Amino acid sequence: MPSDAPTIDYRRLLEDERRQLQSELTELGFGEDGSLEYDPNFADSSQVTAERGEAEVLAGQLREKLDEVADAIVRLEDGRYGICEVCGVPVTAARLEAMPSTRFCIAHASRS
Repeated sequence: MPSDAPTIDYRRLLEDERRQLQSELTELGFGEDGSLEYDPNFADSSQVTAERGEAEVLAGQLREKLDEVADAIVRLEDGRYGICEVCGVPVTAARLEAMPSTRFCIAHASRS
């Protein structure tokens, strides 16, 4: 973990990110069980179908990001957090603050 780790609460950053992602899923209309909630009495027009498809794609991206955050929390707990998975070099504090769930240093970010 970066040497200035005590000045940044990475767990809080990760928990904040998790809450934000879960909130976005809820705003999209996805319930606790992960399914899309919609009014069954509403006519299933092509517009509704298209919007539902877009919501599913966005929800998939949000779920992937939630998985990345959960993995980062595990790495934080077992001491692997803040270390690039490619080269083993500590990830800079600025990068971790901007992207708390990142697994790569800036040099390897584009190669992942």
